[in-house]
Amino acid sequence: MRSSRIATLLAVSAVATLVPALAPATASAAANPLDQYLRQTPAWHRCDRAMPANFQCATVKVPLDYSRPDGKKLDLAISRLKTSTRAERRGVLLLNPGGPGGPGLDMPQMMAGELPKSVKNKYDLIGFDPRGIGQSSGVGCGMSDAEQNWERPYKAAMFAKDVKWARSVAEKCDARQGDKLRHITTRNTARDMDVIRAVLGEKKISYLGYSYGTYLGAVYTQMFPGRSDRFVLDSAVDPARIWRGMIQVWAEGSEPAFTRWTEWTAERHSTYKLGKTPEAVRKTFYDLVAQADRKPIDFDGTKLSGDDLRAGLRATFFSVRDAAEAVVELKKAAEGRARSGDREIETPAPLPPSFGRVVPADNGTAGFWSVVCADTRNWPRDPEQYRSDAIRDKARWPLYGDFVSNIMPCAFWKKTGSEPATKVDNKVGALILQNEWDSQTPLASGQGLRRVMKGSKMVTVLGGVGHGIYGSKSCADKTATTYLTTGRLPAKDATCQAAPTARERATPDPLPLPTPPGIPGMVSRF
Repeated sequence: MRSSRIATLLAVSAVATLVPALAPATASAAANPLDQYLRQTPAWHRCDRAMPANFQCATVKVPLDYSRPDGKKLDLAISRLKTSTRAERRGVLLLNPGGPGGPGLDMPQMMAGELPKSVKNKYDLIGFDPRGIGQSSGVGCGMSDAEQNWERPYKAAMFAKDVKWARSVAEKCDARQGDKLRHITTRNTARDMDVIRAVLGEKKISYLGYSYGTYLGAVYTQMFPGRSDRFVLDSAVDPARIWRGMIQVWAEGSEPAFTRWTEWTAERHSTYKLGKTPEAVRKTFYDLVAQADRKPIDFDGTKLSGDDLRAGLRATFFSVRDAAEAVVELKKAAEGRARSGDREIETPAPLPPSFGRVVPADNGTAGFWSVVCADTRNWPRDPEQYRSDAIRDKARWPLYGDFVSNIMPCAFWKKTGSEPATKVDNKVGALILQNEWDSQTPLASGQGLRRVMKGSKMVTVLGGVGHGIYGSKSCADKTATTYLTTGRLPAKDATCQAAPTARERATPDPLPLPTPPGIPGMVSRF
């Protein structure tokens, strides 16, 4: 993340009895009400004329409500890139990019260039858009661009307006989607994964999930431990903090990252001129925030307030060199000086293939709220709770605390999930990968997942910066490849050291994880 990026950053329980019913397709229809789904034969076809012919897609049906399998159905879009080596083939590797709200249909094609040949020889790469996302009966609430912006700092004078926004989003989603919303949950997506397993004719699945995908993978291992083969959970979500706590962890984890940045930058005062001590560097930044609050800073034609600086630079502080370069440029802009002439020109990301169906413009955001609001019943319902929490957390975590604890649409979500959040507590083998300085799933989050997945092992990349590890040429890649190809987990939790340059800046070759429209990039979601 170089300084030019600122312009972008700133500009069953009820169905528990059905879990064993998701059995091999030999069960009779009378014994297994899900048999109609498990016996489907996918009609594979070329995904898109712009994509290679061997990248195939299909649509299968899944029940909207697994406790009523004869009721309404959803389309589930799946994709595959088959291994060319039958002799080495072990099975299928399902892929998930994160979110909630991230489409994964194009993951096999996107990850084919990142995964080693030895892994691709072992597995058919399987992608899918989770229910409610993209081509899988994508949800939409009709939100405007302004309504999709959830990063709202707490201001006493604005709180009533923010409450009105949160209520409006919840009401729009309810009006557009109704009862469907209560079934767009992680537990049901895990059940969908098991339908995918069955229609592919596999007894077990292996899995590579990033960010939110780690929680989805963990929930699958809890619900279907006997069908979980080799699971790599990369940049992990803590199941104990679903979901408000995982949003708040962005603020909690940012404070030590900010402190680390002030120390690193002070040691390089001769280069950046931002302060000779950590305290002086901190003051330089917060003086910029105060100045921008008085009069917004004109940055490449965009007027930035102090709140814009706090929100837009939060994730950047995990990459100390990127942050130092960014603050230098902001300081120049605040002083009316010209920007550096060697700044990088950002190339717009190409649009993903359409895959045929029209997806609602706000699907990414609508999908995000659908899952985080319906997954758990622990969202406070009283707006005053959010007010007091935002005031408290602004004091605790001044960089971002009021953003993450302010009112959210989940306070007014009418269709909460039909089941409580999954308690993950199992001994299924899995490999957890975690960067020490991850802005979206901080180290404590990965450690939380490791505690409850007692059969797992965790590799921590000390000094590692960025969100998403496997496939980014990290020191943890070899361990993940060994596990996926041989099944061997490390004997105990391990650490490895990030390359010196990778300790200061997010990887220059980030993983090509898809970002849904409506959510402003990986820096503000899981």
